[in-house]
Amino acid sequence: KNKLMIQIKKYAAIDIGSNAMRLLITNIIEQKGKEVQFNKSALIRVPIRLGQDAFTVGEISEENIDRMIDAMKAFKLLMKVYKVEKYMACATSAMREAYNGKEVTEIIKKKADIKIEIIDGKKEAAIIASSDLHQFIKTNENYLYVDVGGGSTEFSLFSNGKMVISKSFKNGTVRLLNNMVNEVVWQEIEKWIKTHTEGLGNVIMIGSGGNINKTFKLSGKMQDKPLTYKYLKTQYDYFNSLTYEQRIAELGLNTDRADVIIPALTIYLRAMKWSGANHIYVPKIGLSDGIVKAMYFERI
Repeated sequence: KNKLMIQIKKYAAIDIGSNAMRLLITNIIEQKGKEVQFNKSALIRVPIRLGQDAFTVGEISEENIDRMIDAMKAFKLLMKVYKVEKYMACATSAMREAYNGKEVTEIIKKKADIKIEIIDGKKEAAIIASSDLHQFIKTNENYLYVDVGGGSTEFSLFSNGKMVISKSFKNGTVRLLNNMVNEVVWQEIEKWIKTHTEGLGNVIMIGSGGNINKTFKLSGKMQDKPLTYKYLKTQYDYFNSLTYEQRIAELGLNTDRADVIIPALTIYLRAMKWSGANHIYVPKIGLSDGIVKAMYFERI
């Protein structure tokens, strides 16, 4: 007989972003007298760039609606095969801003039987920040947590182990690629970061999002070691010196990663500069992890 008496729950999160969609399937391990464990069972990423439609034309195109329906049907089947007992699907920036966003969620509900909730930036920042950060966050340090997406970037400030303030800005990689970020937005971000990190002394950055994860992976560093500002700047210059094709062929980047990685690193580098952070930790977490934890702890 199993003395450990563990219980395993299977939860899934669907993150419908501006550059891609993800399905995260998680095993939640409950053991008496021990802290709950969240173990990634599978992560499937589908490169559908909704932001391209939403930020330029203002609506999700027919083609992308069809691709989304297929992706959601596939996610639905995968969840069934994995025996997922509970899931939540959240859509962010692109779906928030597309004027047919609501209509698209209704089509998906009808065609793929997946219920999508369009969440605002504030809720997105809160969910991301509720990801498990305690192994990274020491109570005596100050952290600026930055999650760069295709349509928006969420900033959360932690001090004394607690979240002090967080804000979402309409600045993301797909927007930057399409020259849709006004200088004013950059100024607002700079002002926000400087105002809230001023007088804190040393600030450490935590980065999340596909681009910083990829950059970190390419560095070959151990998960608990940070990257320095200097390293990130060197990498940025290196990526920038390569053509889009070279980034795909020589670095092995996905076609929908090779272009957005440049604007993404711009956001991290500026945030580091403005907060005076010299190091950035990359814990490989994001919205989908946050959704699973928030569902489990019944915060959603």
